[in-house]
Amino acid sequence: MPPRLGHWIGNTTVRRRGLTFAIAAAGTLVFWLLGLPLPFLFGPLFACLVAALFGAPLKGAGQLGVGMRTILGVAVGASLTPEVVERLPQMAASVLLVPLYVLLIGLVGVPFFRKVYKFDWPTAWYAAMPGGLQDMVIFGKEAGGDVRALSLIHATRVLIVITLAPVILTQGFGASLDNPIGQPAASIPLHELSIMVAAALIGWKLGERVGLFGASILGPMILTGILSLTDVIHYRPPSEAILAAQFFIGMSLGAGYVGVTLAEVRRDVVAGVLFVLMLAVLAVVFTELAILVAIAPPVDAFLAFAPGGQAEITVLAIVVGADLGYVVVHHLTRVFLVITGAPLVARLFGVRRSSDADDP
Repeated sequence: MPPRLGHWIGNTTVRRRGLTFAIAAAGTLVFWLLGLPLPFLFGPLFACLVAALFGAPLKGAGQLGVGMRTILGVAVGASLTPEVVERLPQMAASVLLVPLYVLLIGLVGVPFFRKVYKFDWPTAWYAAMPGGLQDMVIFGKEAGGDVRALSLIHATRVLIVITLAPVILTQGFGASLDNPIGQPAASIPLHELSIMVAAALIGWKLGERVGLFGASILGPMILTGILSLTDVIHYRPPSEAILAAQFFIGMSLGAGYVGVTLAEVRRDVVAGVLFVLMLAVLAVVFTELAILVAIAPPVDAFLAFAPGGQAEITVLAIVVGADLGYVVVHHLTRVFLVITGAPLVARLFGVRRSSDADDP
């Protein structure tokens, strides 16, 4: 990119976000014209990833991008019907596997990051925890960990999972990525659309007010779930909204690699790749256990134990027509265990700021 152009674009946040949006839109168009899968997710993801690696001054969508995740929260909440609640006891057998799954991930991941890559204790601990990217970075920062390393490791985990999962779903399980993701907005009653918008915004901001981690998804999900169970709403967000959510998720993942250096690629990104390979082995084992113990359909079990981000897995569950309730219950359990348990266990084992910790 010519220096003058880069300087002009990088002068303001608005210009940088405009460039990012334009690159993401171009990637979407290319993927759509070529008939590639999930163009609204993978198009912006790979276009922004390539641009970021080539030094383009990209910038995430900020609060707009966060707000787009509320759409997924509403989609999940609208799927929490009385029928899903009645089936919760049937899910119990595989949900009980989640704590063991999280424990084994920690037992494998912490020594890997600590002993192999020599990260300090806070960084190794939160790099291994299978929580949301933002949550683990926040916890790691508070504990004195390496924020940049945590961001790249978790971004790499999510990027690889969201890239390979569709291949596994289509080639390994014979699933289709062409399932209807929702009805067109024009076919949904206006008052229900208005209720969904209100639930998204109110749930998000109330979630933030009470300190709920992942408030942009969990807040709308809880509020919409209540509305669904009380027979107030009867639709999921329209297909146009789900596509918009995919677009901003893909754009944010790709733009997350802005400024990455060769040294960071060799250490942080490669560490993230190797860790995902370890997670893949555990995910396969627990997917098989879920199929055997809970007699869960293979696609549902795979998505329930896929070590990706909640928002990204929700998108995949929607596009393959999986049992959204089953998948989300497992991911919520995992996220709850990590968010509530990781800081407590970290303190129990003396994980603290590296400057205060004794190096064994």
